[in-house]
Amino acid sequence: MEARGGNSLRRVLVLAFCVAGIWSAYIYQGVLQETLSTKRFGADGKRFEHLAFLNLAQSVVCLIWSYIMIKIWSTGGGRGGGGAPWWSYWSPGITNTIGPAMGIEALKYISYPAQVLAKSSKMIPVMFMGCLVYGVSYTVPEYLCTFLVAGGVSSFALLKTSSKTINKLAHPNAPIGYGLCFLNLAFDGFTNATQDSLKASYPKTSAWDIMMGMNLWGTIYNLIYMFGLPHGIGYEAIEFCKQHPEAAWDILLYCLCGAVGQNFIFLTISRFGSLANTTITTTRKFVSIVVSSLLSGNPLSAKQWGCVAMVFSGLSYQIYLKWRKLQKPQKKRKPM
Repeated sequence: MEARGGNSLRRVLVLAFCVAGIWSAYIYQGVLQETLSTKRFGADGKRFEHLAFLNLAQSVVCLIWSYIMIKIWSTGGGRGGGGAPWWSYWSPGITNTIGPAMGIEALKYISYPAQVLAKSSKMIPVMFMGCLVYGVSYTVPEYLCTFLVAGGVSSFALLKTSSKTINKLAHPNAPIGYGLCFLNLAFDGFTNATQDSLKASYPKTSAWDIMMGMNLWGTIYNLIYMFGLPHGIGYEAIEFCKQHPEAAWDILLYCLCGAVGQNFIFLTISRFGSLANTTITTTRKFVSIVVSSLLSGNPLSAKQWGCVAMVFSGLSYQIYLKWRKLQKPQKKRKPM
């Protein structure tokens, strides 16, 4: 009994450690992302316009990080150990490069809370494509979840944004901002599907192998895009960082938060499963909106908070439906 109690306590402590790690890494990364997209740096008051550069910096840091983790922890992996070969990541690498870049660029046009809400509606394109392309049928509760999320996001988009929030944006334009977010979701859907296919084809592929393969190609594509031409935006971004070291420091911290957050996500999935990870990351998004509203000067009206509650009610109900599905096989086994 003592051993069982000790194991339970250990699992609770590990889970609490994972929650703290994911929340702190990604909430702080969100603060940094919002800072880089809205702040005016230096005496000249210039904005950091090259937000896509964050994608390159994140790819480089995560590539190095995953390589170190593979060297430390890997027992086989993709480098000749039965995992997916490095060249197989070239196609998801394209969508993984374009998608997040669009999500970051959206912050020039819409506020951070609006971006988080829009990117929380991933189930909408998934169900839409499932119905149209694959003829998948969904249950009434699943449609209810989608209705709550879609209704909350669309209502939030139609409500008037405060002038204080609009004044912080580089180029306020809600249709472009939301359009970029939904394109981000579409590209993410292809990326996730291709990663699942690679995992099924090469079962020995570890999470670190996937992280390294994706970021290797992401680094290659971003380097070509940003430095392929004599006056590419990469040169302008580096020059800006030289003139404003504070921005360079924020970019480094942003990348490290992403790498550390990935660590905790992998640990959560390996110890507690994907449902626990989904629950933690969903609640993290809600906290990110609260932090942005309170600390970053993005006041939300009562109606906008109602839209936020509507979206996260739908997401919470979706998590509950997944949990119920997981419980059914366990109940069937009990008579044995």
